[in-house]
Amino acid sequence: MHRSKNKQSSAGFTNQEKMGEITNVMEYQAIAKQKLPKMVYDYYASGAEDEWTLNENREAFSRILFRPRILIDVSKIDITTTVLGFKISMPIMIAPSAMQKMANPEGEYATARAASAAGTIMTLSSWATSSVEEVASTGPGIRFFQLYVYKDRNVVEQLVRRAERAGFKAIALTVDTPRLGRREADIKNRFVLPPYLTLKNFEGLDLGKMDKSNDSGLASYVAGQIDRTLSWKDVKWLQSITSLPILVKGVITAEDARLAVHSGAAGIIVSNHGARQLDYVPATISALEEVVTAAQGRIPVYLDGGVRRGTDVFKALALGAAGVFIGRPVVFALAAEGEAGVRNVLRMLREEFELTMALGGCTSLADITRSHIFTEGDRLGRPLPRL
Repeated sequence: MHRSKNKQSSAGFTNQEKMGEITNVMEYQAIAKQKLPKMVYDYYASGAEDEWTLNENREAFSRILFRPRILIDVSKIDITTTVLGFKISMPIMIAPSAMQKMANPEGEYATARAASAAGTIMTLSSWATSSVEEVASTGPGIRFFQLYVYKDRNVVEQLVRRAERAGFKAIALTVDTPRLGRREADIKNRFVLPPYLTLKNFEGLDLGKMDKSNDSGLASYVAGQIDRTLSWKDVKWLQSITSLPILVKGVITAEDARLAVHSGAAGIIVSNHGARQLDYVPATISALEEVVTAAQGRIPVYLDGGVRRGTDVFKALALGAAGVFIGRPVVFALAAEGEAGVRNVLRMLREEFELTMALGGCTSLADITRSHIFTEGDRLGRPLPRL
């Protein structure tokens, strides 16, 4: 199922030796590619269609440059923050990633423990291979639950109630997936959840299995189960069945940001689903400022997509994000090194972010301002989109 950790690589190094040399988050991806079955690696790594947005999610960060301030006492730096009233150690959290036991037998358990040890938030996917109850059993920690709305609303109600009972603190409602994006790697591989795993949250409801198909098994599952009629009125419906705050995940325009505020959402996650849904949407870091401006400070705005460096975290905060979520780095580290890998990813990002703050002349998150960066738009003298 999982190849031995010390398998020799073509370069003659063992994975163990290579992992000793890991100095940044990106390096886990190559190890994950080597260790995972092709179908599983491709599922985690690929984007929709031409994968333009997949590349742009990273590239757009590289076009934002710093304006560091100097001769500031940075001997003490505080990177703690609060998210929906919960105090966390840093503005770096874990995004929902489905089916983590495909990466490592410990799957979501390992991720939950690593997040808790780092003092930050883990978001559990609806399509996790561990249930809300199982993740809660790993010990204390602040956890959010990502929700897909199924056609059978009773299933949704049950699931939300279970998440509440299991101590989850917020619902991240995914709003960009009425249908699954065209992920050509999954179609080629005829992607299906390996037979020894199930979507644990739906196990007792006969919704935990994914059938083989001529296409992507996940795309067929979504077509059969997920409610395409989902609309803004369902945010209100969700509020009627739970007291948990609702984050709307998948907003990338000012118009939708205003509607999210109007609908009573507790926050927004600027997300393009890791570039796995509609290709040729902007990178999330490019869409962020428009959304932040439209939200007018009434609710916090978070970002996921393409965050691989502490410098990326600083850039997102300078553009108005209240924090970021990381997805792929977690599953790649999980595949490479299990819980230790996820802890290492969180540690490296934390240290890089703290260093960026020091070199930028910031001692607290409140010090990070728009004047600490300049974007392509600034260089071209482009005004922000009219709101």
